[in-house]
Amino acid sequence: MQKVFGRPTSLNDRPFHYCPGCGHGIVHRMVAESIDELLLADRTILISPVGCSVFAYWYFETDNVQAAHGRAPAVGTGLKRALPDSIVISYQGDGDLASSGMAEIVHAAARGENFTVVFINNAIYGMTGGQMAPTTLIGQTSSTSPYGRDPGFAGYPIHVSEMLATLKAPRYIERTALNNVVNLTRTKRAVRKALDLQAKGEGFTFVEVLSMCPTQWGVEPTESIEWLETRLMPEFPLGVFRDARPGEVT
Repeated sequence: MQKVFGRPTSLNDRPFHYCPGCGHGIVHRMVAESIDELLLADRTILISPVGCSVFAYWYFETDNVQAAHGRAPAVGTGLKRALPDSIVISYQGDGDLASSGMAEIVHAAARGENFTVVFINNAIYGMTGGQMAPTTLIGQTSSTSPYGRDPGFAGYPIHVSEMLATLKAPRYIERTALNNVVNLTRTKRAVRKALDLQAKGEGFTFVEVLSMCPTQWGVEPTESIEWLETRLMPEFPLGVFRDARPGEVT
């Protein structure tokens, strides 16, 4: 295993542009550290679709493919089948994955495609205007739910990890958070495990990360972790939802 000191070599030295308090930069570093530690950089293809994650191509020193909104799992399927020795990472937000791309993620998981999805869940559309996402909480305001999400009109938040864990094909599914040192450590461990399992050819791996979006939540960056802990985490409990070989019942 390669130890990472200072900036991971899989990240360039361009300063992150993300809003103060955003979690994307933290997760970018975790992904890059895991790539370096597992010696996967020369095989890695990162997919960045529409949303804040589109800018990942600015920062990662890996191959990159752009995907239309929500279509990263379909692109990942094609890449992995055409280049089976590659390490494919689909880096997606909740609006992208759980709304525009719900069909793509469900069917990629159902087929057990051998790539990794890093799913950033901040319960709202970030870059595209702060609209209500499938993960937006009941009562949470957004640009398209100014009086708060009403379950009678818009339904309830979708729990993607739990839903995908009902399928028999996925190898590993875990939800983590960025709120404290313990959970940061668990997030890094989950990302590394997901990539390691992919490198070993064990199938579809999925890491959901509860992350901060103070800009669209309408809170100060210093308040965003408390918002995550008191509002987001009770709705989306942390844990491993599947850790079994395809076909095994957990």
